[in-house]
Amino acid sequence: MELLKKAKRIIKKHSMLAQKERVLIGLSGGPDSVCLLHVLHKLKDDFKLDLHALYIDHSLRPDEVPAEIRFCEILCENLTVPFITKSIDVKSYAQSQGMNRQEAARALRYMVFEETAYKINAHRIALGHTADDQAETLLMRLFRGSGPTGLSAIPPIRGIIIRPLIEIERAEIERFLEGEKIDFIVDSSNLKKDYLRNKIRSSLIPMIKEYNPAIIDTLSRTAAIFREENKYLEIIVVRTMMRLVSRKTDSRIEFFLSPVEVMDKVILRRVLRKAIEETKGLRGISFTHIEDIIELIKSGKAGDRIYLPRGIRAIKKYSTFVLTSEPPVKLNTYVFEVPGEVVLKEAGMSIKAYIVEKDAEHKIDEPGLWTAYGSFDADQLTFPLMVRPRKTGDFFCPFGFGRRKKLQDFFVDEKVPRDERDKIPLIISGDDIIWVAGHRGDERFRVKEETKRVLRLEVRKIGD
Repeated sequence: MELLKKAKRIIKKHSMLAQKERVLIGLSGGPDSVCLLHVLHKLKDDFKLDLHALYIDHSLRPDEVPAEIRFCEILCENLTVPFITKSIDVKSYAQSQGMNRQEAARALRYMVFEETAYKINAHRIALGHTADDQAETLLMRLFRGSGPTGLSAIPPIRGIIIRPLIEIERAEIERFLEGEKIDFIVDSSNLKKDYLRNKIRSSLIPMIKEYNPAIIDTLSRTAAIFREENKYLEIIVVRTMMRLVSRKTDSRIEFFLSPVEVMDKVILRRVLRKAIEETKGLRGISFTHIEDIIELIKSGKAGDRIYLPRGIRAIKKYSTFVLTSEPPVKLNTYVFEVPGEVVLKEAGMSIKAYIVEKDAEHKIDEPGLWTAYGSFDADQLTFPLMVRPRKTGDFFCPFGFGRRKKLQDFFVDEKVPRDERDKIPLIISGDDIIWVAGHRGDERFRVKEETKRVLRLEVRKIGD
């Protein structure tokens, strides 16, 4: 049988199976999965396989599912293959994760496949994707504006997942089933034309075949070329990232800025996508966002940043470039006596306070990594002082402004990044802000000619 020989060649070409492995087969009752089950059953002795089959009920077609399960059950009984059924709630998962039903169904399916494989100690998960699925996926991703990674479409092997029919066209599968007199059933959702894949399958591809009868094979080979080139570029990207990354956690990655600024755009694009994927995933990050990040790296100033979906931020610093999904730091509230010192651990700062006579000579220490100084009329203040973050309705009278101003407006005018605002210390006397530390003092408490005692404040950065 030609199809059987072809499937065996695909398995050997991609090293999908070794000897004496347990294989979990995804079985829906449709032609592709039924063909896969029969093919692996016929190759069972060649590879000494232990086969199991799994049917997943998506809880979307209650009228059809019982008959499908019974069909698959009888099929497996006839082939003496253990049969397993599992149910997933696609609707609820889609709503909770903000996905469409197709995305949710796919994510849940793979979770169930992997969980079941783990429970039965399966070495491989075999799925019935075909060359037609490959061609359809490439077209779908092309329409959505995917780059080379997306156009690689469906990999023949990914982890423990294998696809022995991935280079076989659906027409060949139908001929095989007909020749072997093997029954199958058709999922009604595959006939609906409100899904993009089904539209491509039923309308677009038949039309393209008028111009290229071998379009399935052509697109399948094109996807294979993209995969090979993508694999090569991924190796370059991994090597490049090893040289570039200065610090990395699950939610933050920092690059040395100098080499990134001069990097070729083609590699930089891929480096950024991989970096974002390793922080908090790529869902919601589009080509436009990646281009915006590159523009920030190439043309931005130190301190510039952009805000991306899902809380991801890109920040250009003096010597590093940061991608992070960590929530912005929020300052706690502290009370401290004068003279005295308070350490703001979460902000990586310390504040030192002391009082001197106005005309007394005072030596200022050498600045640290970052140091800010403030001087205020001590006799106008209420002690102890308090340090706190901003809150709604805050205002003060900035030095040189002449009247009161909302703190929010001040931050906007000063171009203070919004993810930095909650960690800026506000020094409070009574109910009044006397200093937005590191930025501006309050006009009402400035040192005047008649001032006798001066409160000096020093804010120092104590960590990187």
